[in-house]
Order: sequence, then C-alpha cells, then structure tokens
Amino acid sequence: MTDNTYDYDLFVIGAGSGGVRAARMAAARGARVAIAEAGPLGGTCVNVGCVPKKLMVYAAQFADAFDDANGFGWESTRPAFNWPDLIAAKDSEITRLNGVYHRLLDGSGVEIVEGYAILADRHTVVVGDKRFTTDAVLIATGGRPFVPEVPGSELGIVSDAIFSLPDLPPKVAIIGGGYIAVEFAGIIRGLGAEVSLIYRGPLFLRGFDADIRATLAGEMAKRGINLCFNMKVERLEKTPNGSLRVCGPTGDEVNTDLVLWATGRVPNTEKLCLENVGVSLGDKGEVVVDEYSQTNVPGIFAVGDCTDRVALTPVAIAEAMALVETLNNNPTAMDYDKIPSAVFSQPPIGTVGLTESEARSHYRRVTIYRSSFRPMKNTLTSRDEHTMMKLVVDGSTDEVLGVHMVGPDAGEIIQGFAVALKGGATKAQFDATIGIHPTAAEEFVTMREPVES
Repeated sequence: MTDNTYDYDLFVIGAGSGGVRAARMAAARGARVAIAEAGPLGGTCVNVGCVPKKLMVYAAQFADAFDDANGFGWESTRPAFNWPDLIAAKDSEITRLNGVYHRLLDGSGVEIVEGYAILADRHTVVVGDKRFTTDAVLIATGGRPFVPEVPGSELGIVSDAIFSLPDLPPKVAIIGGGYIAVEFAGIIRGLGAEVSLIYRGPLFLRGFDADIRATLAGEMAKRGINLCFNMKVERLEKTPNGSLRVCGPTGDEVNTDLVLWATGRVPNTEKLCLENVGVSLGDKGEVVVDEYSQTNVPGIFAVGDCTDRVALTPVAIAEAMALVETLNNNPTAMDYDKIPSAVFSQPPIGTVGLTESEARSHYRRVTIYRSSFRPMKNTLTSRDEHTMMKLVVDGSTDEVLGVHMVGPDAGEIIQGFAVALKGGATKAQFDATIGIHPTAAEEFVTMREPVES
C-alpha cells in the first residue's frame, strides 16, 4: 500500500467514526495516513449525536424511576432537575472522549491535520495554506441537519444546538417524524418540558414496522406528548410576548418557547470542491460509490453518512473496515443484510430484519406472531405502559425474517436476536430455545400462536 511518490498513502477527510476507524486500521497495516478534521474529533456521533443523546436519555429516565419508586416501598418525591448541571456533565464526558480519539490516532501513527480539507486534484488535498499529496483519498465527512426553507425557519434550532442550550424552556415544539424527532420528544418530556411533536404525515417513523409505529405513538401520547400528525408547517413566527408560533396552512398552530427542527439530515459534501476532480454526487449531495466504497474516480473513496447508504455509526465503521481490506488487495464489499437498529425513544424501539409489509411484498406466505403485555416492573406502579414484540416469519421455510420490539431495553434485547437472524434462525429454533425467566426477552421464544392473517 505504501508509495513514496506521495506524502501519504491515504488521506482521510473527516474524523468521525468511519474516518477514524479507517485511518487507524490502515496505519496498523503499515500505510502512511493523515486525517483532517475542522471540528472536535469523533464527528457527529461523539459530539452532537449518539453519545450525548444517549446520556440525555438516561437523564430523562430518572423521572420514571422517581415516579415509580413509591410502588416499591420507597417514600420519596421527585427531586428538582437542573439542566445546566446535565449539560456540564455531558460536556465533561465528551471532552474526555475527544481526548481518547486523539490518543488512538496518535498511538496508531496517524497525523492529525486541523482544519477544513478540500480536493485540489486527484492526488492533492489542501487544508488552509498547507498542501498534501496522497495516493488515495477517503471522504468521511458525515452529514448535517436539514432545515426546510419556510418563512421564519431561522427561528428554530437543529439537534446540534440542543446539546448546548443554556436552559430548557417550558414548552418545546419538535418538527419532524424520524428517529431524531421521537428521541428528543421523549428526552425533553422526561426532563419536564411540555412537548408537541409536529409531523406532516399520518404517523411518524416511516419505514419502520406498522405495529412499532402505532404502539410507540400510543405510548408517547400516554406520557403527555402532544402528537400533531398531518400538520404541514407553513411558517414560524414570533409572537408579541416573545414566544414562537408554528403555523400550518389550514389554520393549525402550536404555541411554544422553542422550535427544534428534526426534519432529516443531508450529506456534508458541499465544501469539499469535489468538482475539481469530477467525483459524482447524487440528488442529495451524497457521494456516489460502488460496492467497494469507491467513487467514479479511481483512488477516491467514501464511507459513512456522506454516501447516504445506511446512516448508522456501526455501519460507517464496518464500511471503513471493509475499505481497509480492499485497499490491501482483498476486495471486500459491505454486507447490508439484516442490520439491527434501535430508536432510543421512551419507550425504546429495537428492530432487525424485514417489516411485515416488506415481507409480504417479497414472500408468498408470511406468518406473524405478536404479543403485547405490561412489563413486570410496572405491575407495582401506576404506570400504564405496555411492551410490544413481533416476529415476522416466512411461512414456507419457517425462517424468521424480522424481529421487532417496543419496550424497556429493546436495543439490548434485539442485539442478541440480530445474531440469530444473521445465522438464518427458524421459528422452530426460537421455539426450542429456553427462555430466561422472568424477563421480557423470553417472550420472543414463547410466542406459539400466530395472529390471524
């Protein structure tokens, strides 16, 4: 992989999850590697995504724990919540992780270049007033929040900004219907604010299983989240008293103190000067790549969210690992089949495999198993929250095509079942597996009666 014609064998643009993994692994194989990053190391996931968001989910869950404690004999009242304390603790942890990433790169022999990188030509990367030559380039610049162009859109904030708010206002309106919208709805409601979730469609989380979507909507409504479906946002405006108003075209409106745009993300590619080398981009600005993550320009590659394939941190890391193999003369394509995912809503979602509608569109016979129950922990409390579990099975071969769950620890539970699906497990093998009692997870291996078609 080493070619002394250039300063580096591989120059990585973007020090997020995919870029850092590729840089470290390539350096471990003996390549001379540099990585450029304009912001803090770790990218979206570490700084304004997965990590701080999950910390906030934990914070929000304490509200339930305090409320439920009396049912288990604890004589207590819910203490006051302090938003600045949470933000300070979160900031401290993120700073620690930034340092971890720096040490990992240093320890691997990767040169860290601070600043925005652009491509001058096929083998030249420019960062500020410095020019670097390289044999191969990896674009791993991730994505950024998208805000629709409507009047007053600048009055709202995006998810990046929520992590540095000086305080949490009493009322928050969240616009969007994806996982970011429903996760922040649960977080902000759990931390004590009134929440309205505004979505233009009839039900959020498009692309997820229909039972997952309906179950979560019902549980979120129980928590007092105002679900405003079928409301298209026409404009945002400031009221005379300084609050905000979200207005729809038919007179619908939501009054709030803060508007959070959670209307999707777009690839972060516009400042790379990719036109200098003729790299093809898609309609969203995504870098178009083949199965080996190579662009139409030989030697220029891309992984992660900037390619708009599967926008998940573990996928970006896996794409990076496959790319390093490819660069070392072992062409390796990423396997996108049966990728598990979780939505850290409240209650959370875990899912792997096909939804029911996807299965019915591809298979002649589909059998569905579904169970809904009140978790054992809730039986001594007044909490009216239910768990829903679902299996999608090929009726001809008995292979389990999809596993879906809404309920506590859904992500933790589905991770194990993802291994089973990846191995082609059948419903008979699920049935033959002994459950761990008493747990919620055992329900997946004790469902015997299919629901009527």
